[in-house]
Amino acid sequence: MDGLIIDGGGRIDGGGSDWWNSCKLTGTCHLNSARNHISINNSNLTEIFNITAPKDSPNIDGIDISESCYILIQHSTIATGDDCIAINSGASCINIIGVTCGPGHVKHVHLTNYNFKGTDKGRRIKTWPGGCGYAGNISFEHIVLINTKNRIIIDQDYESEQKEDRKQTSEVQISGVTYRYVNGTSDGETAINLNCGGGAGAGCTDIFMDVVNITSASSGSNVLASCNNAHGVAASTSPPVSCLS
Repeated sequence: MDGLIIDGGGRIDGGGSDWWNSCKLTGTCHLNSARNHISINNSNLTEIFNITAPKDSPNIDGIDISESCYILIQHSTIATGDDCIAINSGASCINIIGVTCGPGHVKHVHLTNYNFKGTDKGRRIKTWPGGCGYAGNISFEHIVLINTKNRIIIDQDYESEQKEDRKQTSEVQISGVTYRYVNGTSDGETAINLNCGGGAGAGCTDIFMDVVNITSASSGSNVLASCNNAHGVAASTSPPVSCLS
């Protein structure tokens, strides 16, 4: 389409109400999208099975979810140039099972049986300086990492293009985040980075790590953990996380 012009004062009714709830998408391949391959907004009881998104589309999100609940994404491969699956405001009861992501970076809610191969980000929770809200009851379980750059990361100082935003602290409350049975290799020195804000949210609380083992992808090299204002418990975790008891 080239040179499209729409001029008028009429009304366009897309008749989309029949498609908002109880939807199922299965067995499709998505490529060359203009923005996101799949967007889920104001929808309930949506299921996505066995979809693929090749890596050829630059800076395209695989699946974006907002203002929706009871979403199931299962047995899919998403190799996009940006976020594999983005969980945005108003999303709840999200289950993601048996998904392979990469390359790209990802931020998620309940994940299990998830593989990251050569991704720029692994399990990342990010908030913008000056933001507000709450993120909690988030779990990452049975995760396999293969040469990822940012393995486990909470970043409450995610850089904004607006310089004035960078001077603010995040007031997003992050609580109840679990990492369990996470194994694999890191191609960078910092395998775990918990950078929590100091605003009204008072950092990150109830962070729990159990059976986490991340080693260096380079023979003879070590990895480390970095943390700021994070509180919780770590058991059977390597590298050790000093701010978690």
